[in-house]
Amino acid sequence: MKKLVLVTSPPACGKTFISKKLAKALTNCVYLDKDTLIVLSKQIFVIAGEEYNRSSEFFQREIRDYEYYCILDLAFDALEYNDTVLVNAPFNKEIRDDAYLDDLRAKLAEKGAELCVVWVHTDKEVAHQRMIKRASDRDVWKLEHWDEYVATQNYNQPDNIPELFVFDNSSDESFNKSIEAAVKYIRG
Repeated sequence: MKKLVLVTSPPACGKTFISKKLAKALTNCVYLDKDTLIVLSKQIFVIAGEEYNRSSEFFQREIRDYEYYCILDLAFDALEYNDTVLVNAPFNKEIRDDAYLDDLRAKLAEKGAELCVVWVHTDKEVAHQRMIKRASDRDVWKLEHWDEYVATQNYNQPDNIPELFVFDNSSDESFNKSIEAAVKYIRG
């Protein structure tokens, strides 16, 4: 059975590192990262004459959802050519929206595919330290307004997804156990 694997969590929880390791461990997996679209999003800020702030109302209203539409369109196209497609993106509001998930499952069923959601569990302070360490321009506003930003993030694993795998990224030992278990879970 074909699988669309969404690797999700708030920013700086280790999604990219885990997604890349998981994609390699799954072998013959298409890896897509929503952050690849940032170059286009930055240009939208420039053209609109807006300050580059991925936490702004402008971003939320004019860019955010389109990044998700685009990455999922790419994923659905990839499912035509490969049985496993992994998407690395927060999906923070989508994974808590039952109607959105039901619609996604229905579209996947039309392609003969199933949904698998991997939630990356990481402590808020660990995510904060990782964000500082990665020193990305996409995080400048977040770090300068940490309390305001972190109040908008939900670090609790979703409880509405039956096909959820929780990836514990708290230590090297938990990572190693989780990567093995995740491959088994996804390959079913």
